Amino acid sequence: MPEPVQHWIDGVLTPGVSGRRGDVFQPATGEVARQVVLANQSDVDTAVASALKASADWADSSLSTRTRIMFAFRQLVDAHRDELAGLITAEHGKVLSDAAGEVQRGLEVVEFACGIPQLLKGEHSEQVSRGVDAYSLRQPLGVVAGITPFNFPVMVPMWMFPLAIACGNTFILKPSDRDPSASLRLAELFSEAGLPPGVLNVLQGDAVAVNALLDHPDVAAVSFVGSTPIAKHVYARGTAAGKRVQALGGAKNHMVVLPDADIAGAADAAVSAGYGSAGERCMAISVVVAVGAVADKLVPAIAERTRVLKTGPGTDETSQMGPVVTAAARDRVTSYVDAGVEAGAKLVVDGRGHTPEGGGGGFWVAPTLFDEVTPEMSVYTDEIFGPVLVVVRVESFEAALELVNTNPYGNGTAIFTADGLAAREFQRRVTVGMIGINVPIPVPMAYYSFGGWKDSLFGDTHVHGAEGVHFYTRAKAVTARWPRQAAGVDLGFPTHA
Repeated sequence: MPEPVQHWIDGVLTPGVSGRRGDVFQPATGEVARQVVLANQSDVDTAVASALKASADWADSSLSTRTRIMFAFRQLVDAHRDELAGLITAEHGKVLSDAAGEVQRGLEVVEFACGIPQLLKGEHSEQVSRGVDAYSLRQPLGVVAGITPFNFPVMVPMWMFPLAIACGNTFILKPSDRDPSASLRLAELFSEAGLPPGVLNVLQGDAVAVNALLDHPDVAAVSFVGSTPIAKHVYARGTAAGKRVQALGGAKNHMVVLPDADIAGAADAAVSAGYGSAGERCMAISVVVAVGAVADKLVPAIAERTRVLKTGPGTDETSQMGPVVTAAARDRVTSYVDAGVEAGAKLVVDGRGHTPEGGGGGFWVAPTLFDEVTPEMSVYTDEIFGPVLVVVRVESFEAALELVNTNPYGNGTAIFTADGLAAREFQRRVTVGMIGINVPIPVPMAYYSFGGWKDSLFGDTHVHGAEGVHFYTRAKAVTARWPRQAAGVDLGFPTHA
């Protein structure tokens, strides 16, 4: 077995001192491919100390220095995109084309961060009072941390640390212990680009490391992406410790299909958005809301496409969908399929028990489709996080809108229609953070912010875009006067007259 995946602290690989390790699986075979070290409190303290030591010098670095390093990092990531995609597929299981797309979306945030001199420009007002100017500026927070999920081991970390570092912070990344290798490679590339030791540390670990970071007095802010229960925990514990926290939670994304929609296009979109990456996406479509009689044509079209999808190893170029990440994930998904059948939903395509040719003991669940699902069924209420797509039939646009708005999640949604007025009404009234109009996965570009509403986000700041810059900096407002001579004592309240 290869050497265990280690921490990256102060610019070097280190095994830490905890002695604890966890297994990292190859999802397509079910075998343990390697192990990962798991941090204890001492390891967390070491990583934070490294980041704190580097913090003052990095905050004092010029914008030109940060930009130059960011451009160099961007070039290195671009040159190693195939290598990074391979690391993702080896430990997550998604097909290589999907992994390559993940690298590209992360790279776009790096490119956005290359414009940090423009993003950190403040405001200036001359002569707000006689001889007085007012201006604002934004400064880094210090040591910040990111806790990232297994489903995007490259993209989500790169939504966080490039922008945080460009803003002048030092960063501690705690990636998922299920697929930890890609984060180390990113740290190595950033170091090769010229990033000083301690500015980016990678701390491998589990809940012990998470809670230690949330409690540590020298960590000023925490970014998190994961499930809603853990997001609530991170937000509550982090804010109780006085930290700034953005915690992105789970989702139950609805795709509303109106009667005037193009059936073939809507079916293609539902299958692509429902089963890509084996449904292990926070922006996956998991509910199709079919309005009126459109379901009678739409469901057969989705089923036809679902049945011919090829599920197999991510390294097989003919595979369209890979395995889920662990045996526990597979068992969780199939238990929901069982529950849906027992509740009376119509199982149109059954993905249980699938084993692809050469799949061995991998963690396989093929694409699964339910029709005639009702809102009280667990296949509707719960985030399954697997390749299970459900169809809910409603009679009207208003009923579809109410279904989306009463759902506790508010991450992403989509509407498919040829009616511009209906689309405009939907985007105006729906209580969801990211909306697609004839676009099934409305993930914003890097220069817009990513984040949901309701139980999909805890904290009021989204990631990347301008909101990311604001999260990783704090504002100062300065009022300045440069008098030619003493003005004398005045105990009255300043009126700026």
